[in-house]
Parts: sequence; structure tokens; C-alpha cells
Amino acid sequence: MFTQYKFWEPYASPYDPCPPIKVKSFSTPPQLYINFQPPGLEQFEPREALFRGTLWKVLYSPYPGPSKRGDGDE
Repeated sequence: MFTQYKFWEPYASPYDPCPPIKVKSFSTPPQLYINFQPPGLEQFEPREALFRGTLWKVLYSPYPGPSKRGDGDE
């Protein structure tokens, strides 16, 4: 399944004085997965495209909050 968000579990040393972050995440931009722009891509309406930062829906990448990324204290 394709997802723009990747997760990993970093090593947590038993001697680290800080509480460990058990799961970290990062996002990959959608253009990494599109080799070329195929014709007929679905588009946002002009006003929505200005809000989203892109005209094409497949290239939109939201910025979720830390609690949804998996790297917050859970």
C-alpha cells in the first residue's frame, strides 16, 4: 500500500538520560513516485489549488500534526 509517511524505530540506549522516542516518522513527497505527468490528471478548482499549493490532486501532500505522524508521546 502506498503511503507518503514512513516510520522507523530508532535505537534507544539504556544510558540515554532523555526519555526515548519509540517511533519516528518522515514524509516523502508524492512527486517521487510519478515518473512523468500523465495526461488528464484530476485537478483542484483554482481557489482550492491556491489553498493546497498545487493544481493536481495526486501531488498534494498534507502536513499532519505530530500526534498523527507517530513521533509524539503516545
